[in-house]
Amino acid sequence: MRSDPQRAPGPLSERGTEPPTEPRTSESGSRRRPPTEPRTSESGSRRHLRVLLAFALLFPLHGEIIDRIAVSVSNRVVTASDLDREIRVTAFLDGKPADFSPAAKRATAERLVEQQLIRRELETNRYPMPSAADVAPILDKFERDHFKDVADFERALAAAGITAQDVKDELLWQRGLLLFINARFRLGVQVSDRQIEDYFEKVVKPAAQAAHPGATVALDDYRQSIEDTLAGPMVDHQLDEWLKEVRGRTDIVYHDEVFQ
Repeated sequence: MRSDPQRAPGPLSERGTEPPTEPRTSESGSRRRPPTEPRTSESGSRRHLRVLLAFALLFPLHGEIIDRIAVSVSNRVVTASDLDREIRVTAFLDGKPADFSPAAKRATAERLVEQQLIRRELETNRYPMPSAADVAPILDKFERDHFKDVADFERALAAAGITAQDVKDELLWQRGLLLFINARFRLGVQVSDRQIEDYFEKVVKPAAQAAHPGATVALDDYRQSIEDTLAGPMVDHQLDEWLKEVRGRTDIVYHDEVFQ
């Protein structure tokens, strides 16, 4: 997994969260209603049977509403529709055709598994997450750079089989992932002044002089970008090691029939 600031790993999205449970109401706080029929085992069995028959009649007629599970990640799941949406949105943002081959589905599933592991970490330790307003400028710029107008953007979304909300959710996840990586791993990575100076002299300065002959090339103008460049591989390594460790203690089950 790579922490490219322009395109966060797949995202490490965000989909697949645990469904909220219904609020519990204490017995003392609820108002009892008189039963409308005797609560016998026979009447309870009849009700249960009616429910089962209703489901038996419903699902053969409307089988398409069932979303198959692609991967189980502990008590969370990645569904077939999650895979489909992630493939479509990623291709849309990259400006490429969507690839639904078995290999592409499996690679996408790996990204979504990482997303689930990171989401669990975010929720457990309450990392700060961005708001929709934080990614609005990014989406606006994407629209301006790639489409003539809003109508053109909406036609492209329809052709890709996704919605504007799908794109917003993906951008929001990428932004949240970068914040998590910076907070969890980047702050602990140190780059020495000597490393920065060596990189400047060997890489940055010659390239800058070739691009702008005669111009003054100062280290301070490039220090932060050099530090980020050098820190990147170390951050990636720490993230990969953390994901490997978390995977090792998480029950992950792939349902191979979904990837065909």
